Amino acid sequence: MLTSLDPDNPYQPFPDIRQALTEPNGLLAVGGCLSPVRLLNAYRHGIFPWYGNDDPILWWSPDPRWVIHPQDYKPARSLAKQMRRGVFTFSYDRAFDEVLKGCAAPRADVAGTWITQEMQAAYLALYRMGFAHSFEAWQGDKLVGGLYGVTIGRVFFGESMFHRVSNASKAVFAYAMTRLAVWGYKLVDCQVHSAHLESLGAEAMSRTDFARKLYVICKHEPLAGAWAQESGA
Repeated sequence: MLTSLDPDNPYQPFPDIRQALTEPNGLLAVGGCLSPVRLLNAYRHGIFPWYGNDDPILWWSPDPRWVIHPQDYKPARSLAKQMRRGVFTFSYDRAFDEVLKGCAAPRADVAGTWITQEMQAAYLALYRMGFAHSFEAWQGDKLVGGLYGVTIGRVFFGESMFHRVSNASKAVFAYAMTRLAVWGYKLVDCQVHSAHLESLGAEAMSRTDFARKLYVICKHEPLAGAWAQESGA
């Protein structure tokens, strides 16, 4: 039986991730709230919220977990060539709200959105506290792609990305991996498998190994200068 979380007690601990269901893969708990305390506790333990407009809050910890090590990331040659040509310019934390809205916008191949108004408000709160961040791709003054996620220690927990022109999401992803590697981040959480993420270099890691890594690297701060705006664009 799934654990029901108390919406009025954000300090309530989550159940052990080993109690997550195998079908659907990783479903661990239901209910609770999206307060910063609850969300940060979830991420530190390898848990994330994912649910639709008509659902209660659902909490997940799938096995395996899909991850990328930023130091090992290498963009495809064609993408690297395009980036050297200056097709896009990049920034971070310049347009978090716009990136969030871009990720939440309807998509042709997906019915509805899991980034509800409640979710958007929760991640905006984390951004204002310095725990959520965005990367942006631009053409002139137009935002054409972006991604956002949550950071704790040297882990970037990726949440969503979007694009408005071809290759913009791949390009901003490559830029993000480069910056995260420079700043000393050791792991990017991609959550679950998709062909697109695998094409970008994501690989499977057992939930047990993922949780062990989080226990260590969530305690290590990134290198000095990470997210400092004067070095961003």
